[in-house]
Order: sequence, then C-alpha cells, then structure tokens
Amino acid sequence: MSPRMRKWATRLHLTVILALVVTLLSACGSGLNVQETYPLESVSKNGSQTSYVYRAAGETVPEVAKELADRKKPEQMSKEDPDHMFLVYSDQIIHVQKDEQKPEDSLVEVDSTEYVRQNYSPSFLEGYLLASLIGSLFDSSRGGYGDFRGYGSLNQNPPKTGSYHAPTASDRKTAPPITVQKKGWIVKRGQSADDSGVGSGGLFSKKKSSTSSGTQGSITRNNGGSGSSKSSSGWLTPRKSTVPRTKVGGFGRISRRR
Repeated sequence: MSPRMRKWATRLHLTVILALVVTLLSACGSGLNVQETYPLESVSKNGSQTSYVYRAAGETVPEVAKELADRKKPEQMSKEDPDHMFLVYSDQIIHVQKDEQKPEDSLVEVDSTEYVRQNYSPSFLEGYLLASLIGSLFDSSRGGYGDFRGYGSLNQNPPKTGSYHAPTASDRKTAPPITVQKKGWIVKRGQSADDSGVGSGGLFSKKKSSTSSGTQGSITRNNGGSGSSKSSSGWLTPRKSTVPRTKVGGFGRISRRR
C-alpha cells in the first residue's frame, strides 16, 4: 500500500471510531427517562360518572401504585397490598388491582368521585380508605349503595350504573393518559427482543437487571494508551487523535515520522 493510501486509510479508521462513539452516546442519552404509556382497555361513561381502565402488563399492584404516586403525589394512598391499592386525588380515585384472569398484570382503574359514589361498596372501601374520606363520599342517609369492587370483579359484582365497553377513538381522545417515567435499555448485539426489555409495541418495559456474568457489558478506562476515557460526568470523551505527520526524505521519498 502506498503512503498516500495509508494516510487515507488512517483517516477513514478514525472517522469510523468517532462515528461509533457518537452512536453509543446517542443510545445512552435516549435510554434515560423513557416515557411508557399504559394502554387503555375499557371505558364506562354515564354523565359525570366516568371510569377508565388501563393495563400495566407484567407489574405488581404495589409497583404500579408507587410509580403513579411518584408521578403525582396523592392526597391519600392506601397501605401496600398485593391485590388492591387506592390513590385519592381531588377530582378522581385510582384503583390499582391485580387482574384475576391474568395475575402477572395489574389493572389501573381511574374513576371520577361520582362514579365511586354511585357504584362502589362502602364496606369494601373501609378496608383501604380512611373513614373520614368514605363518610365524605357517601351520604349515610341515602342507602342503596352499589356493590362494585373494581373492574376485576366485574362479573361477580357489576356496577350499579353504566357498563364497560372497548374504547372508541373518541374515548381515547378524552381519556386521561396514564404515563410513567422508566429507565430505558440499550439492546446489545446478540440479545433477543425478550431479553432487551423492548415489547412488541415498541415500548420499553421494566425488567430486572441480571447480575450473571456476560449479561451486561462495561466500558473501562484505558490509562495507558489511546482510546476513550470516562469523564467525571459519566460520558465517554474521545481522546484527540492526529493524522500521522509525514516528511520528505533526502531522496524524494515520503516516509512516516516515528
């Protein structure tokens, strides 16, 4: 290979290295704070009585309740429970419940206070909410309360008013979006879709980190030679590289300076 060709090959090699570093940094940046939306599954609307049901696939009730509470602090939150948890806000009550038909999933039911007042069983709520809140929700002189205990018990304890149906395009526009902030994952070469944490819908789902050898790569600093170094901010900063200088020898040859 002629000196001219070696010079161009060196430049091309450096360009490829820089491109790979930029790609890696971009992947790391997009993997932080990925927004995941729980899909809307069922809707019940009857005037001011509204109920929207979302599915949190592969998450437990306490996990979902904590994620929602971290996103927006509730006025009241029931104690940790594997089957039912409630988050109370000024204009709505969120009932997180285990899906009895698919126990690995949780259902997120977002109800207006009027829906809860007209359909829920006060005796059921007594096990999860403060008596003062239940007293403000239900008029003790009214009587004839519903026996609803959440979307998961729809067949055994149906709501007193309204009925659920698959969401329409209009429902999706008016439904309150349920989103959480989660950490993304970088898919390593050779990983399958199941291992990467990326679902079929293109959303990032929560996965437990593996501690077995070979499951996660790491980048270490090379103190002795060239390459990339790790700065205090945690990002990789490429070291400056220069194209080898050349000089003209006494006999007209172009030689490489050592």
